[in-house]
Amino acid sequence: MSIDMNRVRYGTDEVDGIKIFYRESGKPGRTAVVLLHGYPASSHMYRELLAALGDDHYLIAPDYPGFGNSDFPDARDYQYTFDNLADSMDKLLEQKGITDFVLGMQDYGAPVGFRLATKYPDRVKGLIIMNGNAYEEGFHPENSAPVSDFWNDRTAEKEAVIAGQLMSLEGIKWQYTEGTRNPDGVNPDNWVLDFARISRPGQQKVQLDLFYDYQNNVKLYPQWHAFLRKYQPPALIAWGANDPIFVPAGAEAYRKDLKEIDFHLFDSGHFVLEEYAPQIIEKIRSFLMRI
Repeated sequence: MSIDMNRVRYGTDEVDGIKIFYRESGKPGRTAVVLLHGYPASSHMYRELLAALGDDHYLIAPDYPGFGNSDFPDARDYQYTFDNLADSMDKLLEQKGITDFVLGMQDYGAPVGFRLATKYPDRVKGLIIMNGNAYEEGFHPENSAPVSDFWNDRTAEKEAVIAGQLMSLEGIKWQYTEGTRNPDGVNPDNWVLDFARISRPGQQKVQLDLFYDYQNNVKLYPQWHAFLRKYQPPALIAWGANDPIFVPAGAEAYRKDLKEIDFHLFDSGHFVLEEYAPQIIEKIRSFLMRI
């Protein structure tokens, strides 16, 4: 039976004994579009891009260890840091023979992706940035305060605050719906699926470890900016202008280091694809044809 390479396909590869789940579409061998998801999501967030763009391009969207349908190793066996998430993604791409890629990055996808970009600058053929922050200007001044306070002093009380705000069902729903043009139009499967995964025993520690480690991403910002200034990768920015986590100043800040950006702000929140997938798909299609 022949396989329709344009349809979305699902698979797993084992990386250091951990099964990494991924979704893909299009024909392998073309320059890959590597889609890196955010918190508290998974490759599920890219479902519409994968379905629409496989006719002309090869796309792959993996789930990080501990996320989505990938294995969830115990924190005693796998240290949940952004360095390690990036290392797992790096090894997955190597195993699949993917050596040239466009990086699609949303939220956590930015610190994972920029680690790959600074390690392999000559492999990066372009950037698609969707509310993926790399500048201090991008942090919401009020909503980011509990996390930055947590960085300064990790206590059980502050962990409880973070868990209540960002790991509860209502907190995850807020991340999907706050700032959206039409909250009732956002698919509730998003937060129901994410909450089910984050409710697994041991997940709270994993996510708190990553929230705490996020401060190390900020320390790497100068390196990421230097990469952008030196290599000037083609970039498409599609950003939800009403994001309650990463504000539009974070999108504008990329202009400091990149000379040319295909730049778009949409009347939406943190997960801009949930409301504007058709429009963003067409912008990505046009962007990929130009690079």
